[in-house]
Amino acid sequence: MSSHPWLVADIGGTNARFGLVTEPGGRPESVAVLAGRDHDGLPEAVAAYLADHAGGVRPGAACLAIAGPVDGDRYRLTNAGWSGSVRDLGIPHVELLNDFEALAASLPHLAGDDLVSFGGPEPSRGVKAVLGPGTGLGVAGLVPAAEGWIPLPGEGGHVTVPVLDERDREIVRALHSEGARHVVAEHLLSGPGLTRLHRALALVRGVDAPRLAPADIVDRLDDSLCAETVDVFCGLLGTFAGNVALTLGARGGVYLGGGVLPRIVDRVLASDFRRRFEATPTLDDYLSAIATTLIVAPQPALTGAAAWLAQRLANTSNLEYA
Repeated sequence: MSSHPWLVADIGGTNARFGLVTEPGGRPESVAVLAGRDHDGLPEAVAAYLADHAGGVRPGAACLAIAGPVDGDRYRLTNAGWSGSVRDLGIPHVELLNDFEALAASLPHLAGDDLVSFGGPEPSRGVKAVLGPGTGLGVAGLVPAAEGWIPLPGEGGHVTVPVLDERDREIVRALHSEGARHVVAEHLLSGPGLTRLHRALALVRGVDAPRLAPADIVDRLDDSLCAETVDVFCGLLGTFAGNVALTLGARGGVYLGGGVLPRIVDRVLASDFRRRFEATPTLDDYLSAIATTLIVAPQPALTGAAAWLAQRLANTSNLEYA
């Protein structure tokens, strides 16, 4: 691996993050973030990273986490124009994962300062879930198996929005009044969802409010409407996370990623997140025994991609495309 290290990548609609792994079990090194708009496609971005940030090495294997659907050797980014086959990369062995599959695969390898507790006991071995509000709302699971861990991809962000009380219902009605036919969780529990939620609360409260970007909302918590927006967001997220935990039987813990939550850690801790996570009329004891934990590690999807590649290569007898 010293002359042919592994390439790992987390490819999103805006940025492509790359790193090299020089030994099994090693953390990604030479990490670089490339803007997707600067490259015509994935092969061009890979070539640019290897030439400009990795000394021109030739990877012996790769694992790529893609923010979009994958099918065998083929990929398509949901929020960008890149699509194709990893066979075009010219790397002997390439694994493809959905980005939240890779995030799930990172969970057994995170500890200490990589994590912040959002309530409950210490995470344990067992089925785990990961979800994250960012550009969208990703969801995946992780199941222990004899050969290691198996990540489970899903599209849980597109389930119906998890309303619990009258204010939640008023928010959904406000969105319907503005033309939304069906409100799914991602419509509110994401970066763009903060903007929608702020607008809906303005309608519910009968006040005029400017359209604000997500960053502006979380930076203006001295404004009552922005503060309420973030508090409602945290409560909805708690209910959604509880639903995910029950669906997957995630007694090994529920982990939260994405780009929104690290900016509002104190607000989440002071919010209704954990109370609503545990709020079920029949299984509250079940949920109270499940840890909720925020991922704050840098580039965790790269760590997950490296772990998955090591596991796959340890369990295969040849280096052909998965």
